[in-house]
Amino acid sequence: MKKQALAITLALSSLFCGYTNAQKKSSPKKETTPFVWEGANLYFLLTDRFNDDNNKKEIYFDRTKTTGKLRGFEGGNIKGITKKIEEGYFTKLGINAIWLTPIVEQIHDGVDEGTGLSYGFHGYWAKDWTALDPNFGTKKDLADLVKKAHAKGIRIVLDGVINHTGPVTANDPVWPSEWVRTSPQCDYKTFEGTTACTLVANLPDIKTESEKEVALPPFLIEKWKKEGRYEKEMASLDAFFKRTGYPRAPKYYIIKWLTDYIVEFGIDGYRADTVKHTDEKVWAAFQKECNYAFEVWKKNNPSKVLDNNSFYTIAEVYNYGISGGQEFDFGDKKINYYQNGFNNMINFEFKWDAQKDYEFIFSKYSSKLNNELQGYSILNYLSSHDDGGPFDAKREKTIESGTKLLLSPGISQVYYGDESGRSLVIEGTQGDATLRSFMNWKAIKTNPETQKTLAHWQKLGQFRKNHPAIGAGVHKQIAATPYTFSRYFSNGNFTDQVVVALDVNLGTKEIPVGTIFAEGTLLRDAYSNQEAKVTNGKVTINSNFTFVLLEAKK
Repeated sequence: MKKQALAITLALSSLFCGYTNAQKKSSPKKETTPFVWEGANLYFLLTDRFNDDNNKKEIYFDRTKTTGKLRGFEGGNIKGITKKIEEGYFTKLGINAIWLTPIVEQIHDGVDEGTGLSYGFHGYWAKDWTALDPNFGTKKDLADLVKKAHAKGIRIVLDGVINHTGPVTANDPVWPSEWVRTSPQCDYKTFEGTTACTLVANLPDIKTESEKEVALPPFLIEKWKKEGRYEKEMASLDAFFKRTGYPRAPKYYIIKWLTDYIVEFGIDGYRADTVKHTDEKVWAAFQKECNYAFEVWKKNNPSKVLDNNSFYTIAEVYNYGISGGQEFDFGDKKINYYQNGFNNMINFEFKWDAQKDYEFIFSKYSSKLNNELQGYSILNYLSSHDDGGPFDAKREKTIESGTKLLLSPGISQVYYGDESGRSLVIEGTQGDATLRSFMNWKAIKTNPETQKTLAHWQKLGQFRKNHPAIGAGVHKQIAATPYTFSRYFSNGNFTDQVVVALDVNLGTKEIPVGTIFAEGTLLRDAYSNQEAKVTNGKVTINSNFTFVLLEAKK
């Protein structure tokens, strides 16, 4: 690792340019390299913890009680994310999709779950799915974010919660019993003991299995009337239920409210929260309505359409791993969530596989994705907002982390600060708050070691973004020493192939290219920006780096 760290002396100013994707009014600009969801480089951030556009922490709904450390609103907002999009931060990092934690209006009061008083800064305590929480921003802010992101070829994924409401407080009444159950608490021993129950105490569980018609909660009606939008919301609900024929059951209300964000803003995907804690049939209906909403948006906004990709859905089925194939085992029942509404499932296994060598990871994942999981994908991560056992908790393996995550088949999830070594161990915090510190922008500006780490992630991230073969292609080892492999991807008239060598020596090195590149082909090393011609099935690169990323010279 010392050898690698020493080698990474890149200047941030020399990084590759990202796509601008500026669109003409008459028709959308087509990307030179097609966007392929299965090979996406996705950035996951907590809206409240990433960036504040004006360094001024606003307080709404009298959320003024003293909280546990890092359990209150810290000031990050949608405008702050947009600012970093405009500055090119994500482009330099090779990010082509951003996943935001939920931005809907949260419960107004705070609760103590045993880790100190907390407000809904994380976004998972919904009070009103039809409104944005002013701590995060406005719908105008969201529209601007999507517009600015799309202009740079970046897709937007929102986080959707159907499983539960926010906790009950003096200011946040419990939803009617026809909507939610408040007991028993899940024991996770069976399918029913995981779905027909509350995740934790005081987190009302939506009765997603119900098909019974229910009236809107009185507090929500009163709220809408006070805000002057009751008639509009009711008319919209009437139109939805008339079009779909669904009963006015709890899950269909929430599906309608979530898909409205697709029609209005043109978001590109949803990550679905706590999927295994709901009736699985809800997700097939959710995907159906997401696809319908996306097509409506495309029809209404033909000049803003980026490509022909369908709406994308990602499932958080806690503890699902790629080794399970298409099914998740509850012990007494197996569920195929891919066939119940999802294109992708979060892979909780990756952080364990990442402890193995490159070839173990790459060959295993390529084999699974090109066979058993053909047509679907998985989302790999090394750290996240609620996983107390990250791969590199002390941030001692930031180069290795970036290498393994960004070069693995499947979608790569960069948790905010992975690329900059943001600390995951914060003194004085309890529980998952330690994973949720504010983004370390100061270190990015001033710390040389942080800059070296970031530069490495940027180089690999841009290479991944430019080459769908990395995440969506077929992996093949070319040589064990130096460790060299190829990736090949083909879809329609588009083909993509690369050769990568890792942990090579400093200075002059010979890299075999197998059958990927023909004799005499001029190649470019995207890591050192050097060129070399294939001679006798090899290229010679002279650089002070231990990584080689070979692509055909354009």
